[in-house]
Amino acid sequence: MKKLLALILAISLIASLLVGCAGTTVVVGNCTCTAETTQATNSDTPSTTTQATTAGTTAATTTDAAQTTMPDASTDVAVKTGLSVSTNISDSVSATADAAGAAKYDVTVAAVLVDDNGVIVSCVIDSIPATVNFNAAGEITADLAMSVPTKNEMGDSYGMVAWGGAIAEWDAQVAAVAEYAVGKTVDELKNGDIDMTTGKAKDGSDLSSSATIYLAGYVYAIEAAVNNAQHLGAKAGDELVLATLNSVSGSTSATAEKAGTAQLDADITALTKADGKITSCYIDSLQAKVSFDTTGAITTDLSAAVQTKNELGEAYGMVAWAGAIAEWDAQAASFAAYVTGKTAAEVAGIAITETTKPADGSDLASSVTIAIGGFQALIAKAMQ
Repeated sequence: MKKLLALILAISLIASLLVGCAGTTVVVGNCTCTAETTQATNSDTPSTTTQATTAGTTAATTTDAAQTTMPDASTDVAVKTGLSVSTNISDSVSATADAAGAAKYDVTVAAVLVDDNGVIVSCVIDSIPATVNFNAAGEITADLAMSVPTKNEMGDSYGMVAWGGAIAEWDAQVAAVAEYAVGKTVDELKNGDIDMTTGKAKDGSDLSSSATIYLAGYVYAIEAAVNNAQHLGAKAGDELVLATLNSVSGSTSATAEKAGTAQLDADITALTKADGKITSCYIDSLQAKVSFDTTGAITTDLSAAVQTKNELGEAYGMVAWAGAIAEWDAQAASFAAYVTGKTAAEVAGIAITETTKPADGSDLASSVTIAIGGFQALIAKAMQ
């Protein structure tokens, strides 16, 4: 009889342990983003500026992994991968005799995994701040060899705590917003702890204790990423990573014949991975330009929307003007689909020419003729 009782107790204990382990862990990356680009400038931004650029492919950003437990979610459920990029150049100023001109870029990037019911499974936010200075003669004075880190990369050095007395650094506050978004639809996010009129976390809400910066712009960035989301192969349990490669090395001074251009180039991916392989990949690219003449006066409409290459679509003009086999967005999507299912080593091993285009005769060459060296570097960074 005693043995029977002992056996019943043991079975009951095992059952209770199994019930306690029913939750599902979803891996989420932390990211930077500046939703001020679509709605308002961040009043908590430090006064210091960053003069940007890399020589081409060195300034990449990947985010530290965080874990969020999703109740009653299966890691085997197919989810959609989404990416959004929003750019603000409105703070740019012309040069004067007394002060340098500045092309200022504030780029918010957001990546999401979202299920078919519109519930956000994972969320990552980051931001690319960059400044390119020029003088009253239209000459660029910025060091174009400097790296262009994102705000998540900057971490404590971004200076919101040290210089502004903020409750937490930018990356920590935005990570709190990304974590808050998980498990919610966009409507629930907009009607939750964030006052979309003031842009701030509501007084007394849980979010107000961890995020005091302007948040509404990040909500709009998340919404755009959800709207862009597609089924690309990801599952709910996959790790979501947001990575960027940023450069301003393409900037040029003004001449009598041609306007000067301060140019920020950024390749961006929202990528998911599991067991060392890419499970989904979404790629976009930004080429943001601010032009100025030989007096340092800005000639670009700073209120005009800055579109990514995906958003430009056929208007990017590779087919119409260069006779390409397909437009940039279609070729980038083909590359992203091609690398899905591959390891980082396999992507790095794709055969390319001296100009980093897919080698003739390869499977990829039939659908992609643009240079992919930057894409390979971007994937390598995301897969670290």
